[in-house]
Order: sequence, then C-alpha cells, then structure tokens
Amino acid sequence: MAIAELPTYGALSDRRKQGGRALITAATLLFLAVVLLQALNSAGIVQLGLKDWRPTLFAYVGWSIALGVGQVMLRGQAGLRALFILPAALFTVAMAIFPTLFGLSIAFTDWNLSSFTGQKFNGFDNLVQLFGDPFYWNAMRNMVIYVLFVLVEYGIAFGLALLLNAEIRARKFWRVTFLVPLMLSPVAVSWMVGKSMMEYRFGPAARFARWLGWDSPSFFTDPWIARLSIEAMDAWVSIPFIMILLLAGLQAMPKEVAEAAKVDGASPWQSFWQITFPLMLPVSLTAIVLRIIFKLKLADIIITVTSGGPGGATDSVSSFIYREYRDRSNVGYGTMLAMFYLVVIVIFITVLLNLLSKRMRRMT
Repeated sequence: MAIAELPTYGALSDRRKQGGRALITAATLLFLAVVLLQALNSAGIVQLGLKDWRPTLFAYVGWSIALGVGQVMLRGQAGLRALFILPAALFTVAMAIFPTLFGLSIAFTDWNLSSFTGQKFNGFDNLVQLFGDPFYWNAMRNMVIYVLFVLVEYGIAFGLALLLNAEIRARKFWRVTFLVPLMLSPVAVSWMVGKSMMEYRFGPAARFARWLGWDSPSFFTDPWIARLSIEAMDAWVSIPFIMILLLAGLQAMPKEVAEAAKVDGASPWQSFWQITFPLMLPVSLTAIVLRIIFKLKLADIIITVTSGGPGGATDSVSSFIYREYRDRSNVGYGTMLAMFYLVVIVIFITVLLNLLSKRMRRMT
C-alpha cells in the first residue's frame, strides 16, 4: 500500500519567495504597530479609545495565519512540515511571552487600584523606588538564607533515601509515611502546624518547649527563630520531593558496583563517599536545582503564618510582592518588583546551571 505523502512543489520561483517574504514582513510590521499603539494607549500616552486588548488578539491571529502561509510560499514542502510545529510555538508565545510583555508594560506605570486617576506611564520611577526600598532588599536577603537551607534539606533527604533503600522492616510502609507531607497543601500545613501546633499559648510544640525550660516559647517573635520555624515547615513539606528523586536514583544504581566494593573490603562510609555519592551526582544536582526553583517561589506558608513578620524578618520576595498588591493595591510598583525578581531568577539559574555543567564535565 502506498504511503500518502505531502504534495511536491518542485522548484520554488523567485517571485513566489519574494511574495512569501513580503507577506511575513508586512504582517509582522502591522502586528508590531498594533501592539505598540495598544501599549501606548494603555499607558495613557495616547488616546485611541481602545477599551481592551482585543485588537492585539486579532492582529496576532492574523499574523499567525500570514506566517504560516508565508512559510509555505517561501520554503515549499519544508514550510508545510513547519506548520505542524507552528501551532505549539504560537501557543507558547501567547501563553508565556505576551503575559511577560504585558507585565513589563504595567511595570513602568503608576497604577494604584485605590486611585481614581487610573494607569499612567511614569518611566523609571518604579525602578528608582525599588532600588531604594529597604523592605524589598530585606526580602532578597531572606531568600538567600532560604535558598542556602536547600543544602540542609538535601542532606536530610539523602539520609532518608539511603534508609528507605536499605533492607529494613516495613520498608513500603515507611516510604508511604515519609511521602505524606508531600501530599499536603502548604496552606494546610501552615494552619495545622504554624497556627495550631506552634501556637504560643496552647500549642503542643509550645507546651513541650515549656517542659524543656523555655519560659515564653513564641516561635514567631524573634527574627531568627521565626525564619527557622518557616524553614522547618517548608522543609517538612518539601524534603519528600527531594527524597523520592534520590531514592529513584539509588534504585537505578547497579548493585554489582556496591557488591564489588564490599568484597574489596571497603567500609560503608568508603563505599558511600567513593561510589554511591559520585554516581548519584547527576540526580543530586537535578534535585537541588529543582528544589531551589521551588524555594524561590516560597510565599504561601509565610503569608498564612506570619505575613512577613516580625518586621519583615520572614518575608520572601513573593510574599512581599503579594502584600504590595493586596494591602497597598499598588499594581504598577508590584509588577516592577515581580519583573525585577524574574530577571534575578533567570540570571541566577542560568549561572548556576552553567557552573554545575562545567563541574560535571570536569568530574566525568
């Protein structure tokens, strides 16, 4: 049976290629012009009477169609094959790139929901305010502390993974038990642990602390104790995630290597440090990077338990931005904070991945 093939077009004429280029260029320029006019209208720089971003949506759909037709005219059969990828690429642009650009346009405006003046373009005023905001930079310093605690979480998770990979009694039961915190919502953990168990008057943790000799066991009044309490709750929820990744890596390791080391007389510590740990490095680095990404979004536990207190001591950047929106209704400045934080995250993760990649190449 003959297999259906895409129609062949033969040699593409220069006139057809020029028409494809002209169509793509004209559609692109028209689309960019609509976006620019829409942005200027939203910022209040020009008054075009546009009430929403519907013209940009229509222009995007038209540009997408023109791009597909232009690809076929320009590349022929290769352009037809590209049409299968084009919808996914355009969807990604619509769902990721456009919202980012839209947020960037808001970041350079003075827009407070409690004001009757509406949205107004204010240039770099929000950025200047950001660099002079001590509470924002305090939240950034807190994020450094929280991210460094990922190494502690990794150490605990590795120990649990080794334990659950060993031949212990009721191993399946303990695996399920240690995974239970991962199944809980951080908000539920905040109320169950932070608001109930760690309540300074009647909470079980406070009563136990009094029994140990702590006269006034308040977990959220001292800055460092409050940070450690927030970290403990977040770690309790997140350590099982690292543990399950490491456990999967341990189970995928060839057992013959460990058995050969045991026959050669290697101690358990030598076997771990010289065989298990090096072989687990790719999985370990993946788990640490993923955990850092999740840690950079830490907000729900802080918002529920401390609201950033005392005095911003437990604030993360995300919780601070949330309060900027909720308490002050400052959409323009809050969006600038979020955009700046996004840039910091992208740079940090890129540098981290490059350093880890170079480290792995040296070791292998």
